Amino acid sequence: MTKTQKAIYVVEKLLKLYPDPKCTLKYNKPYELLIATILAAQSTDERVNKITPKLFKKYPSLEHIANADLEELEEDIKSVGFYKNKAKNIKETAKLLLEKYNGMLPDNIEELTTLKGVGRKTANVVMANIYGVPSVIVDTHCMRLSNRIGFVSSKDPDKIEIELRKIVPRDMYTVFSNLMVYHGRAVCKARKPKCNECVINNVCDFYSSQSDL
Repeated sequence: MTKTQKAIYVVEKLLKLYPDPKCTLKYNKPYELLIATILAAQSTDERVNKITPKLFKKYPSLEHIANADLEELEEDIKSVGFYKNKAKNIKETAKLLLEKYNGMLPDNIEELTTLKGVGRKTANVVMANIYGVPSVIVDTHCMRLSNRIGFVSSKDPDKIEIELRKIVPRDMYTVFSNLMVYHGRAVCKARKPKCNECVINNVCDFYSSQSDL
């Protein structure tokens, strides 16, 4: 079985468990997804989803965010990691979106990654969910599972993205990424993976190595 065949098999098997895998961050407007994804770095979507409804109600537009008092904004997002840097990045990104893009999100990776606090993962989240472009989103779950299953052997998100783009069929990029999140949370956990319960353990290098011990 080639890596591409394995990727297709993994997607097909996991879709039976998680038939409608979507982005788990809550948002109503495109820029809200961008901000939520910035907040989710070094934090969990669950924690971010607890603060964003109140945050977006308090700051109902990019103008409100751009003009927010920095210390007050820091306090509003204090429950997520690195909140001081994130507050600063969110304000600066809101200003840039208003000044350069008329309040719209850029529709390409190159321009998205010029925004403060936006790396390739965040940019790919936007491309996939706002613009419908098939995108490989390498978050902590995708990184962990891709290594364990045997698709890659790297801890570098950019290198993993490049490798997965070669392995996973393009039309499966986004669904593959979302499935890695769902399965990573439910079964293939960081500390105690439930290998014996896993429906793809028959093609998983990590499970195979454990079984050989």
